[in-house]
Amino acid sequence: MKIDFEHGQAAHCESGVTSNLLKKISNGKVTEPLAFGIGAGLFFVYVPLIKINNGPAIAFRSMPGFIFNRTCKSLGIPVIQKKFGSKEKAEAALMESLEAGQPVGAQVGVYYLSYFPKEYRFHFNAHNLIVFGKEGDNYLISDPIMEHATTLTSYELERVRFAKGALAPKGQLYYPANQTEITDDQIRSAIKSGIKKNAFNMISIPGPFAGVNGIRYTGNKIKGWRDKLGLKTAGLYLAQLVRMQEEIGTGGGGFRYIYAAFLQQANDYLPNPVLLQASEMFTQAGDMWRTAAVQAAGIYKGRIGSQEDFNVMGNYLLEIAEIEKKAFTLLKNIKW
Repeated sequence: MKIDFEHGQAAHCESGVTSNLLKKISNGKVTEPLAFGIGAGLFFVYVPLIKINNGPAIAFRSMPGFIFNRTCKSLGIPVIQKKFGSKEKAEAALMESLEAGQPVGAQVGVYYLSYFPKEYRFHFNAHNLIVFGKEGDNYLISDPIMEHATTLTSYELERVRFAKGALAPKGQLYYPANQTEITDDQIRSAIKSGIKKNAFNMISIPGPFAGVNGIRYTGNKIKGWRDKLGLKTAGLYLAQLVRMQEEIGTGGGGFRYIYAAFLQQANDYLPNPVLLQASEMFTQAGDMWRTAAVQAAGIYKGRIGSQEDFNVMGNYLLEIAEIEKKAFTLLKNIKW
């Protein structure tokens, strides 16, 4: 059993899944950057009291599921989304969808994905893929970060769908509830709402931990990590930041490049020089996130490690915060 479905490679799992699930009804118009931007996927949060893999919880994207749900909501598309307490019910629901010809998005854990290289497998439960058929005991898998479609056995798919720990997927399945064609007017309206939502999330959420305030807060904290934590633990904390930035779902720099591409594509639907100006600023921010990752890796690997090196690292984040604040302020005040 194989559904007529075209695998498409993407930079990020959830925005890739979203664009691939909407490809048919949008005639390919909802690209990955549009899905990411309409879904207000750009974010930052630093939660020092929560530890993941022995480091502070840091995220460069919105919560799992938000991109798909926000994109569909903005486009006026109802969503089917289910979690399960029973593995048997989860598999039955999956098979029911596949037999009806519906490709299905699934949230899974990374650690037991057999087609992932071993060095990329660790306990992270917010990865997304599409199941689009079954042949014998093998489910057909479209993982958007892979070049080609692949397979998982029934046991392997069950194992990753019911991975334990933080953000446990609980067999979650999701897909658009109807196949009504998406119009250009719907896309224009969704672009506006996506930009408005993302601007609010990055510059208007109160408190020090989220959005550009969170980036600034983290930058200042990094400057004190060496004295407070010791060089070894401080290095591990920076390794955690790099892991979340560069390995978990594209991360800091990559997300900024995707958002820059979103604004360029948004300009095709809603021509406005502010969109292109902000796009250039997010490209600059992406470059700086990548530079900061190199600095952090140098500290973690012991090539550098003086207090000045930590100051340089922290200052990168302070500069990034200012760039992203200016860019989102421009977008917040845009005149359509």
